[in-house]
Amino acid sequence: MPEQSNDYRVVVFGAGGVGKSSLVLRFVKGTFRESYIPTIEDTYRQVISSNKTICTLQITDTTGSHQFPAMQRLSISKGHAFILVYSVSSRQSLEELKPIWQTIREIKGADLPNIPVMLAGNKCDESPEIREVSAAEGQAQAQEWGVSFMETSAKTNHNVTQLFQELLNMEKNRNVSLQVDGKGKKKKEKNVKDGGEGSASGREKCLLM
Repeated sequence: MPEQSNDYRVVVFGAGGVGKSSLVLRFVKGTFRESYIPTIEDTYRQVISSNKTICTLQITDTTGSHQFPAMQRLSISKGHAFILVYSVSSRQSLEELKPIWQTIREIKGADLPNIPVMLAGNKCDESPEIREVSAAEGQAQAQEWGVSFMETSAKTNHNVTQLFQELLNMEKNRNVSLQVDGKGKKKKEKNVKDGGEGSASGREKCLLM
């Protein structure tokens, strides 16, 4: 497992153009850009507060290219949690996640059952005519891999914060979580596995500042 530190590292994988950067930018900065700018690797940080300490949510937005396998493996080895993104309007983008998932399984090995992983079907705002992957197919793929699933839209801000919240809810070692607003957590999506086993009353909670 990665060394314990004040950083909690989330790595976002997916093919080029599926909206990885858009999801991260929407979550971190609340913005959306229409133009597509290929990413090599960007890291975004959010300061999150826990009861008596400060920790950092570090989100690594990886390249959609296959030209940097060493960088990919390094990101996996250092990651505490993973978001695998495909576009619902591209079946090929879902297929391209399969070798990445195999690499995560290979590197994480026996630790994998304790590592939060979300499969995200992005661009769910697209018209039904150009959708190539149904929500049921995305859910089925997630069940096959033993991970959680959610459809998102960075453009309309649908399920973006919930995606990161649910990911952190699945963390079993630290039990970190995001607080969406001061009124309590938003309702969980029906198609997300319950990762909140057990009470967190005796364990430290991290909250988004």
